Amino acid sequence: MSALRTARLQLHAIDVPEGERIAERQPAPDDAWAEDFPCDGDTFGARAFVSATAEHGDQRPFGFYRVTRLADGLAVGGVGFKGQPDDGCVEIGFGLAPSARGHGYAAEAAAALLGLATEQGLSRVIADTTTDNIASQRTLERAGFRLVGTADGLRQYEILLGSGHPAS
Repeated sequence: MSALRTARLQLHAIDVPEGERIAERQPAPDDAWAEDFPCDGDTFGARAFVSATAEHGDQRPFGFYRVTRLADGLAVGGVGFKGQPDDGCVEIGFGLAPSARGHGYAAEAAAALLGLATEQGLSRVIADTTTDNIASQRTLERAGFRLVGTADGLRQYEILLGSGHPAS
């Protein structure tokens, strides 16, 4: 699997060379990036992916995905899994370039990851966000997550997968 497609986005599973380019903010000549991509969250996610791949091998399908807007073919963010599943559960994270925020892309990309997690037989997906990041909290709620707690300045969310849940 190398890509997921939604109505407005393509999520491309990156490889190590692409992860290194994103982490260093150094596009290859054929990379089509929005002017404000990657942002700090993308570089962090790409570095984590490269490190996890070096330590544990290929992370896909539970790796990092470059988010490309279909309308113009530009990379506008990243979304991915924060590690491999553990006991039927996996954590996700996401981020968008400032120019792509406010259009529902993050919720759309998160929903695509939820679909993939469901296809892979997982039962639960978790995510967290800082207590002051209202936009990410709303994104998680739009994607079907529910708040399950707060700790250490983070709001913790989860969604249960399977029949009757939004990601099934």
